[in-house]
Amino acid sequence: MARRTGTTPRALRYYEEQTLLEPRRTASGYRDYDERSIDVVRHIQLLLSAGLGTSVIAEILPCIPDDTTTLAPTCPELLTGLEGERLRINAVIDELVAARAVLDRLISPPTAAD
Repeated sequence: MARRTGTTPRALRYYEEQTLLEPRRTASGYRDYDERSIDVVRHIQLLLSAGLGTSVIAEILPCIPDDTTTLAPTCPELLTGLEGERLRINAVIDELVAARAVLDRLISPPTAAD
C-alpha cells in the first residue's frame, strides 16, 4: 500500500492510529487494504498538504464519497470551517510574502534607481 500511494508504512500506521484508515486484518495479523484505501490515503495526503490536521480530516473523509476532491452535498456544515481555514492560510501567506520582501531588501544591494 505504501508503494502504491507514494507514502511510507509509518505514515499508514499513523493514519490508522488516527482512525483515518481502517484496514482489515488477516488471520495472521497483517493489514489488508482494499482498493478504496488507495483513494482514502490520497485524500489524506491531499488534505494534510492543505494544512489540515488529522481531527479535521477525520470529519472531512466521510464527506468525500469517491475519488473526487469535492465534498458531498450532504456535508455543507464543513464549508464554514474550511473557509475559515483558507482565510488563516491566506493570512500566513501574506506574512510570508512580507517577510520575503524584507529579506529581498536585505540581500539585494540598492541600485542607482533606488
